[in-house]
Amino acid sequence: MNIKYILLSLGLLSLSSCNHLLDVKPYTFSSGDNYYENEGQVLRAVNGVYGRLQGLYTSDFWAMTEMVADNTNYQYDETDRGAQQREEIDEFLITSSNNYINTVWATLYRVIQESNVILSRIDQVSFADEGLKKRYVGEVKFLQAFTYFHLVRLFGEIPLHTKEVANPTDAFTKGKAPVEEVYAVIIQHAKDAVANLPNSYDKNNAGRITKGAALTLLGEVYLTRKQFAEAASAFQEVTQLGYALLPDYANCFNPNNKNNEESVFEVQYDQSVEGENSNFIYMFGPRNAKLKLVGYSGNLGGSNIPTPSIYNLYEAGDLRKDKSIALFDDPSNASYQEAIAFGGKMPFIKKFYHAPYIEDGRSNENWPVYRYGYVLLMLAEAQNESGVGNPYLNLNLVRKRAGLEPLSGLTKEGLRNAIATEQRVEVAFESHRWYQLLRTGKAEEVLNAHGAAEKKRLSRLSSASYNVQPFKLLFPIPQREVLTNGISQNTGY
Repeated sequence: MNIKYILLSLGLLSLSSCNHLLDVKPYTFSSGDNYYENEGQVLRAVNGVYGRLQGLYTSDFWAMTEMVADNTNYQYDETDRGAQQREEIDEFLITSSNNYINTVWATLYRVIQESNVILSRIDQVSFADEGLKKRYVGEVKFLQAFTYFHLVRLFGEIPLHTKEVANPTDAFTKGKAPVEEVYAVIIQHAKDAVANLPNSYDKNNAGRITKGAALTLLGEVYLTRKQFAEAASAFQEVTQLGYALLPDYANCFNPNNKNNEESVFEVQYDQSVEGENSNFIYMFGPRNAKLKLVGYSGNLGGSNIPTPSIYNLYEAGDLRKDKSIALFDDPSNASYQEAIAFGGKMPFIKKFYHAPYIEDGRSNENWPVYRYGYVLLMLAEAQNESGVGNPYLNLNLVRKRAGLEPLSGLTKEGLRNAIATEQRVEVAFESHRWYQLLRTGKAEEVLNAHGAAEKKRLSRLSSASYNVQPFKLLFPIPQREVLTNGISQNTGY
């Protein structure tokens, strides 16, 4: 779907209606001038933008943030070649006609336009509590900044829309905005969100964006831009807001423990409500494991399968390993070359596996966007790079929970590498790995080495796979956008 279509497709939007993000009562409304007349309509619109994130994380977004890197690959099934374009993302054989990339692009721009409609209309609505209006603005500005932060890292220069597109002539993009201009909008929106959002909510509003989430976003943006002192300051503020590491790492992902004290921001799902469920085990489980793992016949997705690279990275005694990765043991694994490195067992992501499942295709896990454990490790990174504060304090808090000995006395480079490794295992499979490699400038080096190792163990890989060149550190602009809107293609595609 192209931007022009997305920006004009607001005639009918299906949004949820109540305070609770998953308290769904279907409600269809027009973006016409007569819609935004009261607080309830604004709330439904804001909830609708949250709903777009559900679609993002149940799409193939994870392929562009985890599978493209060295944490995961896929289980090759020669009898089913229907997901070949997803496999091309893993192998760096991506083209501009890739449907999975197009879907992610379209979903992200829907968030942007729907948030622009709200920001353009909310001032004309009377609120009994102006603080509530400011809070809604803060939530929406976070969502737009968060979305642009993904887009600019995935695609580089992109079309930048900060106002509602209300007529066809406005839908014609003027081309791509420079990266610096995009980041200026992201930073200002994140700051506005920090100023307007509360520290927490009551249980009826659990899952809404908080000041802590906005500060974490702002800190990660600064970290990405190598503004390390500013990043450390933002993350340090998060540490004053009452978050804490859960004693048991596994409970961070347990659907019976959603929105816990370690959760800074997570995308909400509910398998008991049709259309509000997640689907992660159905995408990530071994293809041949469906009956035994979830109790239904057929195949699981076989995507986002952990690699030997991540499996072997955990230190001896790291309690996170068996809570992050499980091994499916079955004679049918003999048909899959990916199982050989694991002694004939097939690895899968355990973080997103919590049986039983009430219906085929539905799972109940939320997606952990920001956890306090990651905040501490990004703070440690910012402190080490800026020379301000004690990075060991925050690094070792995370290591202690993992059952590991504290670190000390490393060189700056040694500590940099230790923090990077800790980040990789702490938030493995949570859609951060690609961004970590980009941020640290290690993507080309690490992924070419990873590709060489993968080609040695997997005969299915062609010589053309994993040829990671600098231009491939950005994804191609979807070809539909190039043809329909005249957006220039990224170099190399």
